Amino acid sequence: MSDDLTAPWWAATRESRLLLQSCTGCGHLQHYPRALCTGCGGTDLAWHESAGLGAVDSFTVVHRPPSPGWPVPYVVARVRLDEGPVLLTHLIGDTEWRCDQRVRLAWRDLDDGRRLPVFERDG
Repeated sequence: MSDDLTAPWWAATRESRLLLQSCTGCGHLQHYPRALCTGCGGTDLAWHESAGLGAVDSFTVVHRPPSPGWPVPYVVARVRLDEGPVLLTHLIGDTEWRCDQRVRLAWRDLDDGRRLPVFERDG
């Protein structure tokens, strides 16, 4: 569900673009969208398009479905983008991963036309 704060982020996902918030005061980049800069507390925030490249910070392989019919196993991970922010996301492709492995942005379609950012191996 989007609100005034997250609507631009969700709209960009429809175009397969990953946006980060950028503080015009201190230059800090952050994800997820917030009303305040987590670097300086400023409120003058703009949008910056991420290149979608990063590295696996940490991950876990989940073998029990959260609900019936959910496919397992799946991988939940923290991905540190090259720009700095960390995303909690899924890794796709298989379950053989390692920390510091390079990844690139991919997308998982939602029923309403929006997309969720997920990551796959880079290279």
